[in-house]
Amino acid sequence: MSRAVSPSQERALPVAPVARKPGAVRHAAGPSLTLGALGVVYGDIGTSPLYAFKEAVKAGISGGAPVAAAATGAVSLILWALILIVSLKYAVLILRADNRGEGGIVAMLALLGARHAKAGTWQALLLVVGLVGAALLYGDGAITPAISVLSAIEGLKVDAPVLSPFVVPLTILILIGLFLVQRQGVAVIGRVFGPVMLVWFSVLVLLAIPSIWHAPQILAAVNPWRAVDFLVHAGWHVSFLMLGAAFLAVTGGEAMYADLGHFGAPAIRTAWFGLVLPALLIHYCGQGALLIAEPDAIENPFYRLAPDWAHYPLVALATMATVIASQAVISGVYSLTQQAIQLGFMPAMRVVHTDKHERGQIYVPAVNWLLALATLVAVVLFGSSDALAGAYGIAVSALMGITTLLAALIALRWGYGLAAVLAVNGFFLAIDLVFLAANSAKLLEGGWFPLVLAFSVAFLMLTWMKGNRVLEAVREPLRQKEDAFLARLASHPPVTLPGTAAFLSAASEGIPMALGRLVERSRCLHERILLITVIYEEEPIVPASQRAEVTLVASGIRKAISKYTPGMERVVLHYGFMQTASIPEGLQCAVASGLLPAEFVEDITYFVGHEAIIPSPTNPGMHSWREGLYAFMKRNAERTGAHFGLPTRQVVEVGTEIEI
Repeated sequence: MSRAVSPSQERALPVAPVARKPGAVRHAAGPSLTLGALGVVYGDIGTSPLYAFKEAVKAGISGGAPVAAAATGAVSLILWALILIVSLKYAVLILRADNRGEGGIVAMLALLGARHAKAGTWQALLLVVGLVGAALLYGDGAITPAISVLSAIEGLKVDAPVLSPFVVPLTILILIGLFLVQRQGVAVIGRVFGPVMLVWFSVLVLLAIPSIWHAPQILAAVNPWRAVDFLVHAGWHVSFLMLGAAFLAVTGGEAMYADLGHFGAPAIRTAWFGLVLPALLIHYCGQGALLIAEPDAIENPFYRLAPDWAHYPLVALATMATVIASQAVISGVYSLTQQAIQLGFMPAMRVVHTDKHERGQIYVPAVNWLLALATLVAVVLFGSSDALAGAYGIAVSALMGITTLLAALIALRWGYGLAAVLAVNGFFLAIDLVFLAANSAKLLEGGWFPLVLAFSVAFLMLTWMKGNRVLEAVREPLRQKEDAFLARLASHPPVTLPGTAAFLSAASEGIPMALGRLVERSRCLHERILLITVIYEEEPIVPASQRAEVTLVASGIRKAISKYTPGMERVVLHYGFMQTASIPEGLQCAVASGLLPAEFVEDITYFVGHEAIIPSPTNPGMHSWREGLYAFMKRNAERTGAHFGLPTRQVVEVGTEIEI
């Protein structure tokens, strides 16, 4: 049973309408959803004015151009990047495609069938590319909190340069507090995200209007030729530097599709076109107008827009906004991790649900502290938002290019014409590649940092998947066939124990190794046997009514040996990749559907196989060092019983050593 539709993160499709999949979740763009989208989706892109424009102008004047000319060119470039990449590509096109209400790059991999790709096929190559794209989000997740909070705290230096030595320590304290509070959940804090960001975008507009009034010539930047003309005459090196810096203004745009399932396309579009886009366009024009009038404001045009009395309140507001932006990125990394675990891209980890009533409010301790470590290292290593700007952008531009490429394949899969796909997706891919090439110039200036993080995560993902396939190839011949197992029970009847025994199995065929070992060594068996397999489908949500399938094991043989053989049923539980699998809940669904008698789940003992992986140079699986890495990951993964919500006192582990 396989339901193939798409899962979570970003894609660009042709202009033709995208057919909505059956059962798609529809959201009305109500005020509460729109306000929520404002706080969660647009925190990252909304705080880009703190550093993006400044870096773009600095890149422009590095070739000797006047500040006023560089400011106008930078504003024009940023405005049209926001219009083409965020408005047209994401808001207009990508949000039209969803997988039953969900979005994201993991979902794209599922839609393309890459999860089960065989080695050497084009789908296997897609899997590698897609996993690298997903892993790039971890690099982005480490850099975004660092550069956002640093750029906000640096506002202290505008009025009090003596405070410069305290910028990094204060940033570290704020980030440590942010990561510490994750265990409490963000449901309560999340309710103020929207209102705070509403104030933030309003302040962006209010800061900019007086500046535009005094230098209205900046409005000429609305003409895209001003950007093209500046880039053409600046020289390729300066142009690449400015393109890479201007790209910082659109980082965060990918969150529109990643958070599609939480808010829906109407609310996300309403927030973008109704407030966020106009506020950003006006504000960037305001910063440009300021530099035309006061070229010496280049060191921090954002804070220089404000009157002196407003600097410290603005630092406080900017810090709140950057914390919100950081929280949105951190929560997105948690969500991506959960999806990757469900689809078998990562080992099981402890996932804590911090809100019983709201889906998606989760905390992943291991990821939280690894991300915290990477973020703090970035702050200490780079020390300023200017230095971090070199590390920021390359991961996101690569991710956007991968997304556009995968989206083209999905569009073809959905029946769009080759010409339309090449025209639309090719146009956006060309833009993505230009920005990726521009950001690649930052590689030695810090761009290596998020790439090292991303490729490390991608390598671990691929090692985990490869190791699981090698392990399953070793397991398969060790599992007994149902017929042979039942025939042996008939010839050597075991002692019958009262109650129900449930044996967990990774496969939906054959006898679980734990069951075979138990009968072999103890020669006893419970009167009722359940063989349970959990399958994560390639769709976000599987309704409870479709949760369970129950079949009688080898019914033909069972009749002949019924007086010796206990009742034995195979239960397959289906969950979506956005759901948390709970075997007790799945069994209750089976009872509610009339597939199992209620007494089967009243007195139940769960037998879980505990496999000790031993790397062996004699088995042709992976290189021995990589097998050792896989064994380490397997050993430190969350216990199977805890992962599937089994009551601790009802779990019995059956150990097995397996060489791979």
